[in-house]
Amino acid sequence: MAMSNVGIPCRQLYIDGEWREPVKKNRIPIINPSTEEIIGDIPAATSEDVDIAVEAARKALARDDWGSTTGAQRAKYLRAIAAKVLERKSELATLESLDSGKTSFESAADMDDVAACFEYYADLAEALDSKRKTPVNLHLDSFKTYVLREPLGVVGLITPWNYPLLMATWKVAPALAAGCAAILKPSELASITCLELGEICREVGLPPGALNILTGWGPVAAAPLSSHPHVDKISFTGSVPTGTKIMTAAAQLVKPVTLELGGKSPIVVFDDIDNLDIAVEWALFGCFSNAGQVCSATSRLIIQESIASEFLDRLLLWTKNIKISDPLEEDCKLGPIVSSGQYEKVLKFISNAKNEGATILYGGERPEHLKKGYYVQPTIITDVNTSMEIWKEEVFGPVLCVKTFKTEEEAIELANDTKYGLASAIMSKDVERCERFTKAFHSGIIWINCSQPTFHQLPWGGKKRSGFGRDLGEWGLEKYLNIKQVTEYTSADAWAFYKSPSN
Repeated sequence: MAMSNVGIPCRQLYIDGEWREPVKKNRIPIINPSTEEIIGDIPAATSEDVDIAVEAARKALARDDWGSTTGAQRAKYLRAIAAKVLERKSELATLESLDSGKTSFESAADMDDVAACFEYYADLAEALDSKRKTPVNLHLDSFKTYVLREPLGVVGLITPWNYPLLMATWKVAPALAAGCAAILKPSELASITCLELGEICREVGLPPGALNILTGWGPVAAAPLSSHPHVDKISFTGSVPTGTKIMTAAAQLVKPVTLELGGKSPIVVFDDIDNLDIAVEWALFGCFSNAGQVCSATSRLIIQESIASEFLDRLLLWTKNIKISDPLEEDCKLGPIVSSGQYEKVLKFISNAKNEGATILYGGERPEHLKKGYYVQPTIITDVNTSMEIWKEEVFGPVLCVKTFKTEEEAIELANDTKYGLASAIMSKDVERCERFTKAFHSGIIWINCSQPTFHQLPWGGKKRSGFGRDLGEWGLEKYLNIKQVTEYTSADAWAFYKSPSN
């Protein structure tokens, strides 16, 4: 077993630029999913801590050192954070793997992406200075008008455990670039690296209160953010039931929300593909990378009948070849599921599929060579019909279900046969067909001849029950800005709507 010599830092809540013990002094154990051992603990915030953090954020906006900064000044902080993340990359990647079960390769890639995302929003923060005040020409002599882009205010950022620091960065970087003051609430299942972000902010001298980090259980640490009268917006990535609760709480205050709530994304494979192995690898990567714990995982494989048996044969060979081990071992390509609760859920989905009459073509249980840890073999399920749970519900584990089709119409119908709409993929060398599918897919993200590549320059989000609003790209910045129109009457003449009493 690969051993880590990285110690787990013992942190408090990060509020107002310093470490503060939670009001109720509670802590939550950290469990390493590959050993099932307790390796440390994190502070457990409650509504009392949320109130303190919100007050710190409001004060930061009222102070010149944060509230009156230019985009160029904020860009300096973002670049300093990016540099620190790269400086600590190997330690942060190891912490991410110990905490969430991610393979060390994937954790290291996440840290590169975190730094690149902060750099990207530093550029956008600088560009914001020239767009902050935009004149609008009405072609009228008596009025001068312009539009201001201002920070929205105090924002609550509630993030998931599958990409702990990366998905936090997707929200934190644009919120800070816009000049908001933020309260980050990471998932209690994986908070270590988000707390380290607090230490990095302290080291680079980010003004107190600009970013506050509260760890803890959702119902007591995140719910108070959604219903807090002084939190101006919530951006959430996570499950549909939690998203519904957040939206309901925010609705009472007419508070805007952005929700990214997962999916059951299709990958459609046509028989005209040039290279079977290339398509097979994308199908595997689309569902088994990050142990299948990906909101956009293409977990419904829809193959053209004429190549189905040959494709599945190759798929099996590739799947059997995936190295499952302690995530810190070299070349590990599949680590454990994040927690015992998630592990049980994944196994239940598999047994339900079996009970409903589907065939477990491969996997479906824990790997024999690993006696400890929340490991699930990469699993391929066939003989699936569209009324089965495995076809309809998001598993969030390395579980791929397979259906075949004859015609293009049938493929589209199967692809869109879901309440979700995050992503869709098509594998075909026919350019016009790919264009037809791009138009026909009901989702926010389309992949052509690939699955899962994600770039911070592009908008990320879905439709239907996958949520609404976008992270990343320029769209990710816009949602943290308030648009204010300013109209000035510049004429010396009276408006002359009412009759003057002096005439």
